Amino acid sequence: MASKKVIDMRSRPAFLHDFYGKTRGTPEFEVVKWLNGRVGSRDLEHFTHSKNIDGYLRDIKETRITAAVVVGRDTPGIKHSNDEIHDLVKGHKELVGVGSIDPHRWGVKAAIDEVERAVRQLDLKAINVEPGFGSPLCKADDPMLFPIYDACAQLGVPVSIMSGPTAPSLDMVTPTAVGHVAKAFPKLSIICYHGFYPYVNEIIGVAFRWENVFIVPDMYIFAPGGSLYVEAANGCMRHQILFGSSYPFRPMGQSINDYRTLGFAEGVIDDVMYGNAKRVLKLGV
Repeated sequence: MASKKVIDMRSRPAFLHDFYGKTRGTPEFEVVKWLNGRVGSRDLEHFTHSKNIDGYLRDIKETRITAAVVVGRDTPGIKHSNDEIHDLVKGHKELVGVGSIDPHRWGVKAAIDEVERAVRQLDLKAINVEPGFGSPLCKADDPMLFPIYDACAQLGVPVSIMSGPTAPSLDMVTPTAVGHVAKAFPKLSIICYHGFYPYVNEIIGVAFRWENVFIVPDMYIFAPGGSLYVEAANGCMRHQILFGSSYPFRPMGQSINDYRTLGFAEGVIDDVMYGNAKRVLKLGV
């Protein structure tokens, strides 16, 4: 059971920010190692391979990843401008850029203008929002975000929503809010990063109801309860579960190999590892 091609839906090189382990000897470097250990990485310092763009691309090539999706962030603690993401992926056919926007920081009008620029001028393939990590903390159905969702729906690009147990408050990353967005924007593809872990049952329930919801469990598929994502893919959600390594918080190669041993049904693995991402992001890879 092997997928011939792989699109890694969540990947960031270490050199992009200290948060990803850019600088040895910093608290952030140790946090990256700690989180790698929590999700089963065998090499806790694998991310040091991506200390520059050449090392990052070498890792991608050696693991035979067809395309790695570099996801920008716009939070109080971590900001990558959309130009920075564009410049990083430009000229590298194996890299795909996802922009990011925080309407609370930009203001609604400026945020919408930036979304349009990121998609039309910078050719970024989706827009990432992180309501549970922003200032103020809010949920995915916060009214400030609805103009962003509408803009993305009009532009025909997905929105990705960051979640997970490292959020300042788990109350702000509940899947119920995603259901509200999916209902309000039925033509908008909604990518749920980190699989909204630990709310595994809940996000699967939302995706069961709303077929425009796509789940990227990435490294949390290896956490307790992660087998439910596999069960969902083997059932009616074959086209709604997508692979992501969550590099640098888990090795690319190990994650690919480990996904292939989780029990995905024959044929389903190709959709999870490649086909679903290609379709959702409208990639020509």
